Amino acid sequence: MVRFDGMAAIVTGAATGIGYGIAKRLASEGANILIVDMDGSMGEQSASELSARGVESKLVVGDVAELATAEEATRVAMDAWGRIDILVNNAGIGGVNGNIWELPLEEMDRVYRTNLRGVFAFCHAVIPKMLERDYGRIVNIASIAGKEGNPRMVPYSSTKAAVIGLTKSVGKELATSGIRVNCVTPAVVHTRILDEFTPEQVQYMVDRIPMGRTGDIDEVAALVAWLASTECSFSTGAVFDVSGGRATY
Repeated sequence: MVRFDGMAAIVTGAATGIGYGIAKRLASEGANILIVDMDGSMGEQSASELSARGVESKLVVGDVAELATAEEATRVAMDAWGRIDILVNNAGIGGVNGNIWELPLEEMDRVYRTNLRGVFAFCHAVIPKMLERDYGRIVNIASIAGKEGNPRMVPYSSTKAAVIGLTKSVGKELATSGIRVNCVTPAVVHTRILDEFTPEQVQYMVDRIPMGRTGDIDEVAALVAWLASTECSFSTGAVFDVSGGRATY
């Protein structure tokens, strides 16, 4: 199946983990990939791996919370391919575990910048280019914590809830256009972000999954690929769970 032949995709936080899994999945179906990440060395390695597979890939190193990074990614993609068909806002951080009264206010600011401000910045920069062609697919990676709220994870849970709200709002703003905006809410997936959490916090999250296991990167990437395709035509502003049954609403 080659659903994305000739299309261009920007994937943030794509040097490793879920972001790289999504980039590989889109590339396997024909997409050109622009990786955005703060980790320049890992980003270069991932872009090189994609290129070795015959994928046309680019890399922009920077902080997704900075509008300059979003604008640079938009410019690089447009210069290379003349179009941006897909935007996957995947970059995110977990933050420090602790009760709200134990955490400094600066921790909320730090998590907010990546998890929410970054999504806003990239939507702000990319959507005008999509509107020029009246086509686009935006997929925001939120979290099941944004639906249910995990204790001792207030900054993470609240910013991921905000990503869900942003998705609903932007989806409605663009509903009469050819652009679809949706988000995915994974439960626990084994990636580097878990290193930010205590073992007890990870076990708390896993224990609440009825299937009794963590999710796989490939499972998330498969859902994102459908949401990024032309097949997703009548869903927008919606939330799609990959939670092993933790959330059924």
